[in-house]
Amino acid sequence: MGKYMNELNKNKKFKKEKKLVDYSWILKISMIAFTLSIVFSLLSETVMPKVNLWIGIVILILFIGIGIAFDMVGVAVTAAEETPFHSMAARKVRGAKVAVKFKRNAAQVSSFCNDVIGDICGIVSGSTGAILSITISNSLQIDALLVSLLVTALIAALTIGGKAMGKGFAVTKSNVILFEFSKIVSLIYNPKK
Repeated sequence: MGKYMNELNKNKKFKKEKKLVDYSWILKISMIAFTLSIVFSLLSETVMPKVNLWIGIVILILFIGIGIAFDMVGVAVTAAEETPFHSMAARKVRGAKVAVKFKRNAAQVSSFCNDVIGDICGIVSGSTGAILSITISNSLQIDALLVSLLVTALIAALTIGGKAMGKGFAVTKSNVILFEFSKIVSLIYNPKK
């Protein structure tokens, strides 16, 4: 096993050493997660009780879809190749510089997409599902526990199934997904380097 470890670590000698734990990034991402969680939860808790059942279902599907989409981006950024984006950046293709920046910071981008946005959407879709369960139970006079179990199971199945399908797509089409996401992000963010 030791001889293989030397082979695996050979390329690391030429790369710039990075800190194993970046505490400033951890603090920053935790604060972003805290803030986004409050915003999403506040929107869910204040809007959901006031909308009708069908709009509530659309909002729930939207939260699940956002979680799946960001999970795909998080996987794509780690699986993508950086080289094609350099030539596109040299030709001033919109989004290419952002893609290079994202690829060079793949761990942070993946953490933000998968852990922050993906997990917050999962939590908020759960609370949205709880509000929908109460609405369905009250309007149809069905046992609240049964409705809650069915809604929770449906949310879990859609989220897990969607992310599983998305991960496969993200690995095979990683460069395309990263490029399209970077084009969108480039509308509001343009890195200097």
